[in-house]
Amino acid sequence: MTDSHPSGGLRLAVAQSFASDGPLGRADGSYSPRDAQLQMAEAVAGAIDGRRALVVEAGTGVGKTFAYLVPVLLSGKRTLVSTATKNLQDQLYFRDLPRLREALGLPATVALLKGRGSYLCRHRLQQAREGAVLPDRMAVRALARIETWAQATATGDIGELEGLDERSDVIPIVTSTRENCLGSECPEYHACHVMKARREAMAADIVVINHHLFFADLALRDSGVAELLPTVDVAVFDEAHQMVEAGIQFLGQTLGTGQVLDFSRDLLAAGLQHARGLMPWAEVAGACEKAARDLRLAAAGDLPDVRALVKRRWDEAARDDVLDEPLDRLCSALTAAGDAVQGVVETAPDFTRLQQRAKELVAQAARFQKPSPADQVRWVDLTPHQARLVESPLDIRSMMTQQRDAATRSWVFTSATLGDDDELSWFCEAAGLEDAEHLRVGSPFDYEQHARVYVPPRFPAPNEAAHNTMVGRAAAHCAAALGGRTFVLTTTLRAMKVVAEALTKELSDLGQSLQVLVQGTAAKRSLLSRFQQGGSVLVGSHSFWEGIDVPGEALQCVLIDKLPFPPPNDPLVEARVRQLKEQGRDAFNDYFVAEAAISLKQGAGRLIRTESDRGLLVICDTRLRQARYGARLLRALPPMQPLESGEEALAFLRSLR
Repeated sequence: MTDSHPSGGLRLAVAQSFASDGPLGRADGSYSPRDAQLQMAEAVAGAIDGRRALVVEAGTGVGKTFAYLVPVLLSGKRTLVSTATKNLQDQLYFRDLPRLREALGLPATVALLKGRGSYLCRHRLQQAREGAVLPDRMAVRALARIETWAQATATGDIGELEGLDERSDVIPIVTSTRENCLGSECPEYHACHVMKARREAMAADIVVINHHLFFADLALRDSGVAELLPTVDVAVFDEAHQMVEAGIQFLGQTLGTGQVLDFSRDLLAAGLQHARGLMPWAEVAGACEKAARDLRLAAAGDLPDVRALVKRRWDEAARDDVLDEPLDRLCSALTAAGDAVQGVVETAPDFTRLQQRAKELVAQAARFQKPSPADQVRWVDLTPHQARLVESPLDIRSMMTQQRDAATRSWVFTSATLGDDDELSWFCEAAGLEDAEHLRVGSPFDYEQHARVYVPPRFPAPNEAAHNTMVGRAAAHCAAALGGRTFVLTTTLRAMKVVAEALTKELSDLGQSLQVLVQGTAAKRSLLSRFQQGGSVLVGSHSFWEGIDVPGEALQCVLIDKLPFPPPNDPLVEARVRQLKEQGRDAFNDYFVAEAAISLKQGAGRLIRTESDRGLLVICDTRLRQARYGARLLRALPPMQPLESGEEALAFLRSLR
């Protein structure tokens, strides 16, 4: 694309596009201008024209996607658009951008770029055909489906395969990682779907990526974004509130026992396929596998059986140097594996990459035997099957400052929740964007007329044993008044289970036959589909607090168990608290309350999704009424009318039914 407008002309073109008789109105008979949307679009146009940084909080219903895409398209400038998830990428690429291109009559080329794990690897599919050990019949059927689809797909995007569970054991077998990709040595290199996607991205006017890919590539230079970013004039980050956590995840250093297990399996497979009998492959791979499992056991220490993700502080996991010996044994096993590969490295390209992987894993193991740098925090992630040693920065300030200083371009960051003050401090401080232009655009929805909020004046405190049970009972009465149509959002998985049990029992006692859907009992998409059919209550934890869109009468009550403060014993939280105290700041107000405000806004945002939606938000935490910070958290919510009693709340719900 070339620049389509002289300086200052972009704002005028944007205003004309959003006018009632403009191209958007002509393309969509139901279109009506929104002042908030135009305000945001003109601010984005100004940032593009002035090559400035802009941070925009746009409330639900503003139409922020079109508010940044229209100026981008009209500017004619090469643009990178990053969003939070692969689903949102697909929505931008397959729905929003084509509609706008057609409405505006612009010939911009658009490319979709995902991480390599989203694309079929032809080489690994061939290896799977020849010798993959699959866990069950479902996996065998999934591989057969993939083989059939592979003959016809043009993109290789695994997301094209409808009905394939994204958690399928087969996907890692037929996709590549940075560790096992053979690069230009691969026999399928010229037909590689990943390389094709990168070539298309480098040639496109607008490239749609996701935050994980953006940060992973800047850290590892693995997916082509690092080469792409210097060529763009505009970088837009939608759902920017997720950027900080995504950045921390990928800008840090990790050593995962799962990585070592993958390496040992690939080593054994390559050895038996290309160099059988030349080295004791089973013995060498087995030593790596045993060292990995011993490291996980040492990292878990005296913890009971781990059934979900557990974060352990480094000083706790590595107490009395208990990780030193397992790390030594791991280094020795990996070094021996590298030496074995060295003897046959000329036999096949797979061995060159395996040798590099062994060296990288040894280097990472050695890193975690040294003290952590002062500006980093270190911890251990434990899951039922692996341990990840993690060393990470506390925020993305340094990286974002470095990227902004590298070239003068326009940066736009937007989300429905970026702070609870006009400076959007929660996001801007963590991303080093205090100097950016800030804009808050409120939702056009009439919350005062259509929504109510109820905080019970008397309720067990969140730390009391009866609290979760009472949350479940309260939810049952709300759902009974509505005939279902209720979300219950909990702050922990443990609370979720207790709440769901109490809810089920209370519904039975009330003689209600409503179905209780609980996170984890089925795939997220399946649970939402069943919920929207009516007659049910959905109980979920973190993954249901945001990114869920259930408009209309299908959802009319959202009940939150307690204020979503960060867990104080989380290693990252502890490190941030120490940092704020060292700066002489109030960690509770500046961090805990600010984080709770953002999460509370996200959860409450599930309730009203369209101009005609009506509903009740219930927050079962009396601290909102009693604590000094309660008023601040209530102000962070949309302007809903407060209700004073349970009778009022149930009467309102019955009126909706």
